[in-house]
Amino acid sequence: MASAGATAPPVAAAARRPRSRTVPTWVWALPPVAVLGFVFLYPLGLVVQESLAPGAYADVLASASFRDALVTTVWLAAGATVGCLVLGFALALVVAFVPFPGARAVSRFIDVFLSFPSFLITLALLFVYGTVGMANGLWTGATGAAEGPFHFLTTPWGVLLAEITYFTPFVMRPLLAAFSQLDTAQLEAASSLGARPARIVRRVILPEALPALAAGGSLVLVMCLNEFGIVLFTGAKGVTTLPMLVYSKAILESDYAAACVVAVVNVAISVGLYAVYRVVSRRAGA
Repeated sequence: MASAGATAPPVAAAARRPRSRTVPTWVWALPPVAVLGFVFLYPLGLVVQESLAPGAYADVLASASFRDALVTTVWLAAGATVGCLVLGFALALVVAFVPFPGARAVSRFIDVFLSFPSFLITLALLFVYGTVGMANGLWTGATGAAEGPFHFLTTPWGVLLAEITYFTPFVMRPLLAAFSQLDTAQLEAASSLGARPARIVRRVILPEALPALAAGGSLVLVMCLNEFGIVLFTGAKGVTTLPMLVYSKAILESDYAAACVVAVVNVAISVGLYAVYRVVSRRAGA
């Protein structure tokens, strides 16, 4: 009885304490939404507002410079995506299925490579194939010629090479993840039945890799459409993409309305392709 009496006052005191009110979930969401709106949505809204200047869309969309930039952007992005898919699939096959010393280190290096800035790869290519690069230096030293034969970095093919070099690991990463989940019993069964490696790749590995290829290819396509650093650092003459056109209109010509129109078009294309990428990634489980 004494113990019951002793515990009664604390229980009664706890009952008299006011209950703490639970803060609604939407209150916690307000600060990040406000920061996002101020940092991103507000400047984007200003860009859209500036693009709505009278006659801006009609003038830009009817100009030859915009059409040429759009065509250049699309074919460079499509060509780089195809090159990344082919090269990435071949390299991923070697890393995943061909045993060689250092395969694990190569796989880890791919993860590190994804963090490199794009201009770093372009700068490395300039050191090798630039006008005064190593390749031209070796050629002039061996032949005594005034200049070397390698000048493709200042052409659209140089931009294409740089983009394929930089974006291929973005295709390899989901492919290696898909290959790690592949049932090796299927490969062993196909090999025991006499199937050659090319047939095994075509009939067993490729069908399993298609979702990862689609996800990686969609991501590369979106990134290539918005690539600015590679085109700028290669100094390719006559290669004007949509991001470069935005830079030219805004910085060199001070035509901000036209620059905003090009930027809005570029954003619309990128958002549409990103939505496709998300759908493909969800289906691929990437």
